[in-house]
Amino acid sequence: MQEADAQALEQAGFEALRRRDLPTARAIFERMVAFGHDTPRISFLLARACDVLDDRDAAHAALDRILANNQRDLRALLMKGDLLTRDGDDRAAISWYDRALRLAPAATIQLPPDLAEGLRRAEAASLAAAGRFEDHLRERLAAAGVSSGNGYGRFAEALDILSGAKAPQLQQPTSFYYPRLPQIAFYEAEDFPWLAEMLTALPAIRAEAEAVLAGESGVTPYVQRAKDRPETTHPLLNDPSWSAFHLWRDGEPVAENAARCPATMKALEASPMPRIKGRWPNALFSILRPGTHIEPHCGMVNTRLICHIPLIVPQGCRLRVGNETRTVAEGRPLLFDDSIEHEAWNDGDAIRAILLFEVWRPELTSEEQRALTVMFEAISDYSRPPETAPPPPAA
Repeated sequence: MQEADAQALEQAGFEALRRRDLPTARAIFERMVAFGHDTPRISFLLARACDVLDDRDAAHAALDRILANNQRDLRALLMKGDLLTRDGDDRAAISWYDRALRLAPAATIQLPPDLAEGLRRAEAASLAAAGRFEDHLRERLAAAGVSSGNGYGRFAEALDILSGAKAPQLQQPTSFYYPRLPQIAFYEAEDFPWLAEMLTALPAIRAEAEAVLAGESGVTPYVQRAKDRPETTHPLLNDPSWSAFHLWRDGEPVAENAARCPATMKALEASPMPRIKGRWPNALFSILRPGTHIEPHCGMVNTRLICHIPLIVPQGCRLRVGNETRTVAEGRPLLFDDSIEHEAWNDGDAIRAILLFEVWRPELTSEEQRALTVMFEAISDYSRPPETAPPPPAA
């Protein structure tokens, strides 16, 4: 078949398709395929004719020929999804729609109108299918007596991730990652016996925090630029809306502040705080003023947990770690992995104050703790400027 003949035949098939003479259009396109003129356009037009004639198998076969040569053909991907949606196979349809949506340019305005409309349709169809899938799962689980309430916390989160309502939340420390640690957002306070001893001093700790807040001497913005480092873009940089009264800082007690809070310093001795020269312990009263939001962020390392002991808490204080948000309540400790994305809010009408400090992760052995201590101290020593060399001996 000559090229001119092929072009004339293609035009005839297109005209037949446009006037809804589907058998004629299909016959023309099938003839062209048989004679070796199986271009992506011909196969796509054949698929459209077969689809309207309700021959889904033939439509799929034509689209599969296109995708065998080009897995990025958006029209073929979208039509595969459309066919499977009409067949009621939501999960298969979503896989084709998702491929097309991921491959499409970010700005659909650059695409031909039919493709832009197809992508919008795919997005809407995917959301609808995901909703039907979630409803199906929840109905089946409810019929079996499985709920998302007490006892099903991890399962409920897994179901949200499966349905697309939430994303997996994993450790993303900004400085140092220690492998093979469990991905747990919140730990339960009752699993840490040393906390009970600390909580016996809670009234005295709260009284010391109240005295600090009464005068605010020694209270500084929590986020400050690190010496010899580029300027941070943190929205609360030098903002007293989030402030700190440091008791331990970079491995050393802050003498003046510690002297004002003897009960708190004594209580901290019960906790397994890392003791690493130049780095840890760190302990402070963290002060969040009304209306302040600490935006989502991740901590520097995943070898520690952060412990919050809420001391002064108005209504409307929350802490999100990963996919779980907990209410902050006075006297109820919160232990969490801050290398997982987290954020906090004080939507109340008064200051929120907590005792914040770091402890070793319980999964680390004593040998690992020692190795990490040596490693972090070596890093600190390497980061310090060398001491001034002594003068050479006299000749």
